[in-house]
Amino acid sequence: MKKVITSGLIVGLILFVVSYGGLFLAIRFFPELFVMYNNPLFNSDGSRDLLFYLHAFIIALALSWFWERFKGLFPGPFVLRGLEFGLVYALVALLPVMWITFSSLDITFLMVASWFIYGLVQAVLAGIIFAKINP
Repeated sequence: MKKVITSGLIVGLILFVVSYGGLFLAIRFFPELFVMYNNPLFNSDGSRDLLFYLHAFIIALALSWFWERFKGLFPGPFVLRGLEFGLVYALVALLPVMWITFSSLDITFLMVASWFIYGLVQAVLAGIIFAKINP
């Protein structure tokens, strides 16, 4: 369990930095995507902002447990293992969640597609790091 928590926290920190760096780059290069967030659906009173910022650590700890449990199913070099891990997570977890989100909320396909890609990148990056530090 110590290995799961330690590697989860390391990956959480890395995902936090990469995610927020990527967010600033995405806003700079794809501003039209972020105009869609000027919607009452996404306005918050600020009381739950901490939950938003903790996301990278929550997903990293969950993926760390998933990695520890199933890492033997991903053979090959660490980059390939991380890529396959991320793809499995995206198909098993992200795709169904994005499907129900798109079908139940008044949001655009582009928004949901960007969330799917974001989650896929997070999972692949986490998988590569897990494969390197916790083979």
